[in-house]
Amino acid sequence: MLGICRGRRKFLAASLTVLFVPAITWIYLFAGSFEDGKPVSLPPLESQPHSPRYMVSSQQERESLEVRMREVEEENRVLRKQLSLAQSRSPLHHRGNHSKTFSMEEGTGDSESLRAGIVAGNSSECGQQPAVEKCETIHVAIVCAGYNASRDVVTLVKSVLFHRRNPLHFHLIADAIAKQILATLFQTWMVPAVRIDFYDADELKSEVSWIPNKHYSGIYGLMKLVLTKTLPSNLERVIVLDTDITFATDIAELWAVFHKFKGQQVLGLVENQSDWYLGNLWKNHRPWPALGRGYNTGVILLLLDKLRKMKWEQMWRLTAERELMSMLSTSLADQDIFNAVIKQNPFLVYQLPCFWNVQLSDHTRSEQCYRDVSDLKVIHWNSPKKLRVKNKHVEFFRNLYLTFLEYDGNLLRRELFGCPSEADVNSENMNHESRQRFSDRRTAFSYSHPSSFRLQMLEAICKHWEGPISLALYLSDAEAQQFLRYAQGSEVLMSRHNVGYHIVYKEGQFYPVNLLRNVAMKHISTPYMFLSDIDFLPMYGLYEYLRKSVIQLDLANTKKALIVPAFETLRYRLSFPKSKAELLSMLDMGTLFTFRYHVWTKGHAPTNFAKWRTATTPYRVEWEADFEPYVVVRKDCPEYDRRFVGFGWNKVAHIMELDAQEYEFTVLPNAYMIHMPHAPSFDITKFRSNKQYRICLKTLKEEFQQDMSRHYGFAALKYLTAENNS
Repeated sequence: MLGICRGRRKFLAASLTVLFVPAITWIYLFAGSFEDGKPVSLPPLESQPHSPRYMVSSQQERESLEVRMREVEEENRVLRKQLSLAQSRSPLHHRGNHSKTFSMEEGTGDSESLRAGIVAGNSSECGQQPAVEKCETIHVAIVCAGYNASRDVVTLVKSVLFHRRNPLHFHLIADAIAKQILATLFQTWMVPAVRIDFYDADELKSEVSWIPNKHYSGIYGLMKLVLTKTLPSNLERVIVLDTDITFATDIAELWAVFHKFKGQQVLGLVENQSDWYLGNLWKNHRPWPALGRGYNTGVILLLLDKLRKMKWEQMWRLTAERELMSMLSTSLADQDIFNAVIKQNPFLVYQLPCFWNVQLSDHTRSEQCYRDVSDLKVIHWNSPKKLRVKNKHVEFFRNLYLTFLEYDGNLLRRELFGCPSEADVNSENMNHESRQRFSDRRTAFSYSHPSSFRLQMLEAICKHWEGPISLALYLSDAEAQQFLRYAQGSEVLMSRHNVGYHIVYKEGQFYPVNLLRNVAMKHISTPYMFLSDIDFLPMYGLYEYLRKSVIQLDLANTKKALIVPAFETLRYRLSFPKSKAELLSMLDMGTLFTFRYHVWTKGHAPTNFAKWRTATTPYRVEWEADFEPYVVVRKDCPEYDRRFVGFGWNKVAHIMELDAQEYEFTVLPNAYMIHMPHAPSFDITKFRSNKQYRICLKTLKEEFQQDMSRHYGFAALKYLTAENNS
């Protein structure tokens, strides 16, 4: 709807321009027939048509009229030229050819207008913005800490990328969690003309930890105060954004406002759109000092070079120390201190029009800021209620936010025409966001597996396995939000604090199963891992049994792969066996089967299920062709080979490499797992029905075996022989 509205305005403006030129010409020609506002007196044609005086007079008048007409035509030609030049300099023209970006909105810059209301910010005189050069880099700073803020940043960045036409440089002040997530995301997202720099938020804590803060943002909500000290000394200006911001326009329009700063103006801010700083929200409400309604710091333009020269660090610290003597703590984090400084130094502020920060908080006056929602530039969800906030246009705002929340990030990888790309050519060619929500480094064992989004199994696995879980999910942006809602609504999942979710965003037509396995393995924080798939339920108590087994079998000092025997059921409802004896009984009755016995016996035959039935101690088995058991290994084991996607040979190749590295395969006598039934995957359907798919898989197998021979030499020849004999 926004795009349609903007398009209609452009069409209307263009139509008016086309109609305006001939209209002015016609009016000017008509006016040329008047002198001093009166019609030119011409003798009637009927009077004395043959008299010499009439002929002379008529000829003189015609010559005079012809001269006047030529003058009018020349003036009209000049007028049309001027209109053409004015049109070529208009913002719409430049936006069309992407050469420059302008903003037509004016803010209020003088000290008197700082005290004006919100509407005054929007009702100022229109004028042409100074241009932002085509490939000029726009710098954006964001403070981000924790898992939730990391998710919010992604939505904010999507909204900025969707509209932008300029290179972007994001300066992220992040804690260790946010850095791990966002560094992986941007490295693998590979958006052209986007650069990311990280600054350690934990190192900045000492700068602001002395300030008591009641705001839900905690200590991180104060870190915008130290940006002049944190950001590079050669960075002159930056746009500072909260994580709960959504852009509805090109950020270059906001960047262009810097050119309007005059004198000692160093802060660009929108007036606060609630009565908070007026102190009348409730009885005994006592806010920090502010100029009028104060200013909201969700969107800030900072002239860093001038702020440093003004000794901003000393300025805000002295103000904070003085006010804290009576206020004791901040209620709105950095915003209180910014406003206290501005109260004493109003000349520092350039007031931005309020549509650059439409604040959707409780008791907001934001509805007075715009006539139509399509006029908005930036939406700020600055209420703890977020999407549940009350506003008559909240459905429009919510839909805009959800559009970017679920927008396919792959579509934002468009090149900027004529601008060099800063994408890292060495990055993984996969849009991968690692969201390890929880970690538990005290435990000694992790459960790792990829997932193709079978949510119904996740809660069941958590009930069977009490240890850490590293789960890799292959999802679209929209599916990622669906999963998040599912997880947040699940008592089982929300009660767990040792489950890590790692999202690999969908791209391409094949399921990158081994990439997912590697992602899950990479983010394990324990020394050992059990490599499984989401279709399997482990036996009750398997976690504790494996913890004891890795110690008894000295896995820390030996290269062993401990095999957990795999079984399957064809029943969607199963009374899960609570012991090995119960499992054997179900096996004899035909309720359970050894895994894939009817379609792929070779995959698990070397486990030797006949021996396992009576075994009471671990026993060793030898590698055989196509062997693909589920194993427990040390964290430093080889990764899965990423060339295998979809169905076929993804686990077989990994077990083959373990054998090439002289891992000893040991079957655990009292461990088991059961595969639960599900509809055939799309990839196995392609394997069975598409001959070309099978030919490609055969080619990949041959390439892998050749690579094994080159890497492991003579010892790898047995794999070629085994393949030929199988």
